[in-house]
Amino acid sequence: MVPFILASASPARRQLLQQIGIEPIIQPSHFDESVIQATTPTELVRLLARCKAETVARSYSPPALILGCDSVLVLGGEIHGKPASPEVAIARWQQMRGQTGELLTGHALIDLAQGRTCVEVESTQVVFADISDAEIAAYVASGEPLACAGCFALDGQGGAFVEKIVGTPSNVIGLSLPLLRRMLLSLGYTLGDVQTKKLA
Repeated sequence: MVPFILASASPARRQLLQQIGIEPIIQPSHFDESVIQATTPTELVRLLARCKAETVARSYSPPALILGCDSVLVLGGEIHGKPASPEVAIARWQQMRGQTGELLTGHALIDLAQGRTCVEVESTQVVFADISDAEIAAYVASGEPLACAGCFALDGQGGAFVEKIVGTPSNVIGLSLPLLRRMLLSLGYTLGDVQTKKLA
């Protein structure tokens, strides 16, 4: 089995990996995202995912696979990461309600044994419910939106405010499981090579 390192502290990403039998080693990158300059949202998540994975890769030796991810919500041409405050979260939800956004997640998978890196971006459309000011206030008061790109968690309370998604559900939660499988295959691995427990 090849050690699999997740360059993220995200509980949602960890749970997604556990769901498919991968128990990752958790190693947050603590990468300073403010140094990244990008001209498009796709370029931004691609660069951030790669930088996070590369930062963590320096602490490991082969064989090991390191996965870095970064997600943003694009709505009305604006990029939305994690909100800086409850006030920002409320303002964003007032913009988001009744609208359709694009959730982009950058994935960077580094294979130390081969010295190869695979970087991909997955896009999923998210249709938000037209929720009331009271619902927004209550949701933001729960604290959940403050820890999430786009101010919502599909796998949490925020799931009640998403009318529809077009694309991969796991991508909205934090990483695309089908894309990860394809990335592993492109580097010559199967899920079985990184699974710590076999699924029944």
